[in-house]
Amino acid sequence: MPGIKLQQKQKTQLSAQQILSSQLIQLPLLNLEQRIYEEVQENPLLELEEAHRDTVADNQGDSGSSGNEDMFDSVDRFRKSTLNERREERLPGENPDGRMSFSYDNSPKERFFQAVQHDSFHETLLKQLALQEGIGLREIRIAIEILGNLDNDEYLTEKDEVIIESLSLEDIEVSRKEFESMLQKIRFLDPPGIAARNLQGRLLIQLKAGEGRYGKKTYEIAYRILHDHFDDFLHRRFERFMRKIGEPAEQVEEALAAITSLDPHPGIFQDEGGHYVTPDFIVTYENNELTAVLNDRSSLSVKVSDRYQSLLKNRKAPKEEKQFIRQNLQKAGEFISAIEARRQTLIKVIEALMKRQYEFFVSGPDRLVPLGMKTIAADTGLDISTISRAANGKYVQTRFGVFELKYFFGSGLSTEEGEDLSSKIIRQYIVEMVGSENPENPLSDDSLTELLLKKGIRIARRTVAKYREQMHIPVARLRRKIF
Repeated sequence: MPGIKLQQKQKTQLSAQQILSSQLIQLPLLNLEQRIYEEVQENPLLELEEAHRDTVADNQGDSGSSGNEDMFDSVDRFRKSTLNERREERLPGENPDGRMSFSYDNSPKERFFQAVQHDSFHETLLKQLALQEGIGLREIRIAIEILGNLDNDEYLTEKDEVIIESLSLEDIEVSRKEFESMLQKIRFLDPPGIAARNLQGRLLIQLKAGEGRYGKKTYEIAYRILHDHFDDFLHRRFERFMRKIGEPAEQVEEALAAITSLDPHPGIFQDEGGHYVTPDFIVTYENNELTAVLNDRSSLSVKVSDRYQSLLKNRKAPKEEKQFIRQNLQKAGEFISAIEARRQTLIKVIEALMKRQYEFFVSGPDRLVPLGMKTIAADTGLDISTISRAANGKYVQTRFGVFELKYFFGSGLSTEEGEDLSSKIIRQYIVEMVGSENPENPLSDDSLTELLLKKGIRIARRTVAKYREQMHIPVARLRRKIF
C-alpha cells in the first residue's frame, strides 16, 4: 500500500506581470522600441499613437489618476524641494548650494544621439544559433540567459546551478545535460571561445574549432601544451615544457605559432562599426542646477483601441469574440503597466544616482565615489536584482561623455585623508603608471603599490595585482622589452 508523505517546500513563483516587467526593465532603448512594435503586431487590441504635448504637467498632484492611456503624456519633475522631502540629511559630497531636478520628456531633442540600427554581438551569436538544427524558441531563451551572465570579456563566471535556477523561475526547466549541450553550442559559434570558464578553456576551444587549419602533428603538440603545460606556457617557461614534450624544436615552434594566432579576447571589437549609443538619460548642469531627462527617443505610446472597447460593451456581439477581446485586453493592460513600471523604475534609479554621485555629474569622473547596488536599492525601495537589470545596457549622457549606468557602481578604498576613492579611479592610475613605465625595467606590483601610496592611496599589493589582472595587464617580467 503506497504511503502518503507530507512535505514542506519553499518555492518562488512569479506572476506573468512580474516576469514581463522584469523582461522589459532590462531592455535598452532600441530593443524596447522593437518590443513595442512586436507586441502591437501580436495583440490586435493595442495600437500606437504619437505622444507630443506642449504643456508640462506636474505629476505630484496626479497620484489618484490611473489611466493607462495617459502614461506617456506626462512630464515628471523632481525639484530640490521634493528631493528634500524624501531625505532630511544632505548626502556626503553634495553641494549644499546646488540644485537637482529630474524631468521626463517624450518630445525629440536635437541634442540626443541619433542611433544607427545594428545587431549587438550577442544578437549576432543568437542569429547563428537559430540557424542550427534543433534550435527553437526554448533553446534560444536558454542561450539568452547564458549570454546574459557573461562578463565584459565574455567569460562565464556564474555557476551552472545559479543559471539553471534562474531559468526555472521563468518556467523553463533545464536538465544539467541540456544546459551543457547548449553551452557547448555557444562556445563553438563564430568567434569560438565565448562563454568559456577561463583562458585555458577558451584557447582549447579555439584550437579545436580551427583543427583543420593545422597539420596533425602541430595540432597534437599545441593541444598538449595548452592542456598539460598551460602554466609553463603562460609564464613563458618554454625550455621546461619543451623538455617534457620531447618533440623537435621546429615542430614545437609551429605549435606555439598556432597557439599565439588564437584570440584570447574574442568579441571584444565585434560591436565596432560607427554606430552611436542612444543614451537613456541626459544629465546637464546649468545655472548651478543638475537636471536629468529620461529619453524616450521614439515617443511611442500604446493604448487600447477604442473600437474593441465598444465591441465589448455590445450585448449582441458573439460570446467567442468577447472572450477573445477580454483575454487580449488583459494582456494589453499588463504590457502597458509593465512599460510604465519600467519608466518609473528608471526614474528612481537615475534620481538616486544623481544624489549619490552628485560630484561626478558636476565635476567629472575623478570625483566618482564607491557605490554599491545595495545602497541604491535601499534608496529606491527596489530589489538589488531590479537595480542590476535597470543598470544593464542603459546609458547616461553627461557633460563628460556617455557612461553605462554600471560604471557608477563599484567598490572603493580609503585615502590617507580618510576619503573614499572609487576602484575605477585606482585602476586608471595603474593604467597610466604602466603606460609611462620604462619598458626595459617595468614596474612590479610592489612598485605600483608604493607609487599609489605616494598619492595617498592605502592599498595592498595583492589588490593591485587583482586590478592589474582584471585589466589584462601582464606581470612585470612579461612586459619587459627583450629586443
